[in-house]
Amino acid sequence: MRGNPLTLVGPELKAGDQAPDFSVIDSGMKPMHLGDTGKKTRIFSVLPSLDTPVCDAQTRRFNEEAAKLDGVDIFTVSVDLPFAQKRFCNSFAVDNLKMLSDHRDVSFGEAYGTLIKELRILSRAIFVVGPDDKIKYVEYVPEVGDSPNYEAALAAARS
Repeated sequence: MRGNPLTLVGPELKAGDQAPDFSVIDSGMKPMHLGDTGKKTRIFSVLPSLDTPVCDAQTRRFNEEAAKLDGVDIFTVSVDLPFAQKRFCNSFAVDNLKMLSDHRDVSFGEAYGTLIKELRILSRAIFVVGPDDKIKYVEYVPEVGDSPNYEAALAAARS
């Protein structure tokens, strides 16, 4: 973060790996696991907090792209409380994404290697998971303040 190294907890996943299960909650406070996300291709857009400019931009960009993608579901995962996620979506007309909160157990962060130990937030990352629950694309963004490679993630989701 800002050139200072931080510790990521969990494995470094790669394309071809089986997508790990996780336990998060959705905007209705309902527990969600990988199996609850369906059998379409899924993009998991992982970010530190919706209250930052890059996270805001990432979420809005994927919201726009979700409207154009057939057969792909997009999930935003952060440790923001479900109430904050819902407020953000309502404030900025984000209605094409599904929001998942990892605030309780940081289960997603630990399973996908995105939990920043020192801050208990998630690092910026993108995971594209196929209908077979195999990871098709992974990007761990090295600097928290940088944007992910949207085009590469979207191309993987379309393939």
